[in-house]
Amino acid sequence: MHRLLLLLALVLAAPSSAQSARSLNTEGFRLYQAGKYPEALEKFQAAAQADPKLALAHYNVAATLGVLRKQGQVCQYEAYRETILERLNTSVRLDPRRLTRAKEDADLDPIRDTVGWQRLLGRSPERLADVPEILRRVTWFSPGEGVYGSTRKLTFPDGRRVVLWRRVIEDSANPTRTEEVSGTYTLKGRTLTLSFPGKKPLSGKMTPRGVLEIDELGRFLDSPSECEA
Repeated sequence: MHRLLLLLALVLAAPSSAQSARSLNTEGFRLYQAGKYPEALEKFQAAAQADPKLALAHYNVAATLGVLRKQGQVCQYEAYRETILERLNTSVRLDPRRLTRAKEDADLDPIRDTVGWQRLLGRSPERLADVPEILRRVTWFSPGEGVYGSTRKLTFPDGRRVVLWRRVIEDSANPTRTEEVSGTYTLKGRTLTLSFPGKKPLSGKMTPRGVLEIDELGRFLDSPSECEA
């Protein structure tokens, strides 16, 4: 009996997972305020692990990864756009009020030009009516090519202009050379036609999954290939 009472007392005295998570989150916030972002990230991640239902912890992980991404520390802390969006989506699912904060949070600027962020705002590439807006608001990247990562990027600054950026890797004398060319585009439903000076028009489309498929240029996604070996 005495042993059972002792065990019960220890259980009652032990902090709950929720309490531990809140404490870890508070520690992380203090580190964040002090500009110690890697240390803050570690605390926020521990808080989310201690209590997976703590929306604020997931949100803080997303925001801190956004800061680290801005600082160019993508590979060191896996501050990928997909990871930030995953954490943010979890936070909003647990507490929809987090989306209101996210709309004003500069830490999350690195994901604003993604399909995932457009989905959070209520737009979907599955709806034809949303395709023109998504096309313009997203930055599109080609899949990675080894150590070079994504070598092509498409942006659609307005309802008429398209800009193609590419890294020229076949030039062994200057493998980091880049070039940029502007053109025009038309969009009918999901079908795209791109026109660049001196080139024949290129046809393509946006799939319901939010992927661009362009003749001769290939596939384009809303996140670049990063940190490849």
